[in-house]
Amino acid sequence: MTVRSAFAILTTADLDRLVEFYRAAFDAEQTYRFPDEFGRDVYVTLRIGEAALGIGRETGPPIVTEAMTLWFYVDELDLAYRRALTAGAHGAREPTEMPWGERVAQIRDPDGFILNLGEAR
Repeated sequence: MTVRSAFAILTTADLDRLVEFYRAAFDAEQTYRFPDEFGRDVYVTLRIGEAALGIGRETGPPIVTEAMTLWFYVDELDLAYRRALTAGAHGAREPTEMPWGERVAQIRDPDGFILNLGEAR
């Protein structure tokens, strides 16, 4: 058995808002949508660079856990960090040099999911 690909799926009560955040912050492109019987999206897949991210509509109370963190490698960390904040993220850690040779920043998306933004040196 071989795993061919993997991706995270976030759930949110406000699918449109969260999709718009990832578009504005990271130039995400929607590559798949599954609508309900009224034509309203209940699940989408976004392409962010070479990665994929799923987002599904959750009808119950939101469940955000700190046991899961997304990591995005970006070309220009400072720009990506500022752009994410402008798009609605909350800053958790400003861009910082790490002892392993990368610069890393941490944000929370509008639903509170943690994203590490990394830039290899």
